[in-house]
Amino acid sequence: MIHYSLSCDNGHAFEGWFSGSDDFDRQVESGFLTCPVCNSAKITKGLMAPQVSTARSKDERKAALVDKAQREAVEKLRQAVAEIRASSEDVGERFPEEARKIHYGEAKERGIIGAAKPDEVRDLLEEGIEIMPLPDLPEDKN
Repeated sequence: MIHYSLSCDNGHAFEGWFSGSDDFDRQVESGFLTCPVCNSAKITKGLMAPQVSTARSKDERKAALVDKAQREAVEKLRQAVAEIRASSEDVGERFPEEARKIHYGEAKERGIIGAAKPDEVRDLLEEGIEIMPLPDLPEDKN
């Protein structure tokens, strides 16, 4: 992706991302690219400083994206998932069967966790059985 500083013939400045220089040219020629302020289709590119991407700068940008609020939210989510896991019985692949037994009063009411295939999830929800997936946390994707 290429990032351009753009301006219209009325002097409004704005930015745009394009897959390449030819993509910018195509959008200008077709009249698809217009100024977000005045809707003028006479758009020109400004001078841009090139940005060289290195492994270190990518890591720094990635770290900057995960700001304090995001880290705190993930930590709260991590704690909630840990509490759910600690207070629930892991029934594994028997989850759909156990959820039905609990729902229909055939088994003791309790918190359970386990695995279910997409069609099993759909069937449980259609039966009115309230279930919810546990979220995947960043460390779960390693």
